[in-house]
Amino acid sequence: MLEVVVIAFWAMLPAYIPNNAAVLFGGGRPIDGGRTHNGRRLLGDGKTWRGTVAGTLSGIAVALALNALSPHVPNGFLPTFPVVAMIALPAGAMGGDIAASLMKRRLGRDRGAAMPGLDQLDFVVGALLLTAIVTPSWFGETFTLPVLLVVVVLTPLLHVGSNVLAYGFGWKDEPY
Repeated sequence: MLEVVVIAFWAMLPAYIPNNAAVLFGGGRPIDGGRTHNGRRLLGDGKTWRGTVAGTLSGIAVALALNALSPHVPNGFLPTFPVVAMIALPAGAMGGDIAASLMKRRLGRDRGAAMPGLDQLDFVVGALLLTAIVTPSWFGETFTLPVLLVVVVLTPLLHVGSNVLAYGFGWKDEPY
């Protein structure tokens, strides 16, 4: 069981990092360019080009680092990331987060409003979906059913914990 948890965390780390990096390095021009639909912003000021690019590049850097570490892990049970997965995991995570913001705006939710479940798993769905599409064989070998179950349980706990820390450090306006 511990091996499954370690594989799940390792395989998802390139998708876990981007949203945190986007908060740290974001800002600047919003993706939606200030456009509205029915009087509401499409995404809002929290989704920026700089944050999206920084988040994606940070996830790619993490995947590269994990690939460099992988040969030094005893028993060699941790996956390495092919280039397409290195890109798909963080890009999909950012895309899932952006899609969730769009849904929240369409549902009349303001920026920063909590939506339990969606807030914790939007980026996971985006990362897994894009990765499954672009590299199905690697996805199937890496994200077995037990690994996927751990990801679905572990991610909300990690997400809430990291957001509370970011809020405590003043990096986020809300602790969720």
